[in-house]
Amino acid sequence: MPALSTSAEPFRVGITRDLLDSDGSLAYGDIGLRLFDEAPGLEYGILPELLTPVPPGQVADLDAALALTVTWNARTFAEGAERLLIVARFGVGYDMCDVPTFTANDVLLTITPGATDLAVAGAALTFMLALSRRLRIKDRLVREGRWDERAQYQGTEIAGKTLGIVGYGGAGRKLRKLVEPFEMRVIAFDPYVSDAVLAEQGVTRAASLADLFTEADHVSVHCVLNDETRGMIDRTLFDRMKPTAYFINMARGPIVREADLVEALRSGKLAGAGIDVYEQEPPPPDNPLFALENVILTPHACSWTDECFQAVGETAVRSILSVYRGERPFGMVNAEVWDRPGFQAKLARMRARRP
Repeated sequence: MPALSTSAEPFRVGITRDLLDSDGSLAYGDIGLRLFDEAPGLEYGILPELLTPVPPGQVADLDAALALTVTWNARTFAEGAERLLIVARFGVGYDMCDVPTFTANDVLLTITPGATDLAVAGAALTFMLALSRRLRIKDRLVREGRWDERAQYQGTEIAGKTLGIVGYGGAGRKLRKLVEPFEMRVIAFDPYVSDAVLAEQGVTRAASLADLFTEADHVSVHCVLNDETRGMIDRTLFDRMKPTAYFINMARGPIVREADLVEALRSGKLAGAGIDVYEQEPPPPDNPLFALENVILTPHACSWTDECFQAVGETAVRSILSVYRGERPFGMVNAEVWDRPGFQAKLARMRARRP
């Protein structure tokens, strides 16, 4: 991994250290950094420390940053952002990024829409099948020599059941396609998706989020975390679920009131859950979810595959390379920044400074 030089002339990209293993190697395999090697006048390297929120000193000499989980907020830009043009988020969530502060400082924020859609949808389907077929207990029956108990743990089919998708973006749409062979009825709650899109894909719009929880045999969450969705899923919704229904969260932990989910699982108000994300990450050792037998837990990584991370990384790297070439990048969260005079002035300075 090349180190950042002290030259102020090249286009300089900093990579946050949360993309590395403890031994300093790349943690997630091929994430497309080789594409940077093909760009003349571009230098990239790992930032010297993993600090969050990212401090001003780490961005002062950068034209671009590739980031995973670190926070970017007003403190990051306390000394301005005279040079920084773009922060490319490795992934689709951006709740760790203060978007208005990015915009006020003429810094583009990009994400990688589409790159994770199939992987996330596949993980949700994995949960649906593992929960409904009671895979966890059946694995234990074999390992513990309890073969004769297998008749006590019948599973259920997902075929012909109702799937409720909360947030009908890319991952939700891929999940709808993945369950087609099971002939599930699919309903969705997303006020930002048109009736025409839902109708074209054979999806029924739920009249309300409460109605979706009432009707669905499987609820899968795929919306973003923001002020509108934080704590949106709570006891009142879990109380509406069928006792045979399953709940899956592949989005963000704080969308769900975790204590309410625990109570619903303990009381039998729903059959089980597949949880990949948590209110606190990593969850503390005494998290009550750990004691429940009707839950499958994964470490915010159920969708992680070599292919997924390569696609995500290459998408983020290509967004940075677009700005390096003076082109509008893919996946802009705050696209209005591109036309702001402050951003265009920074872009002109970068071009003039390049070797």
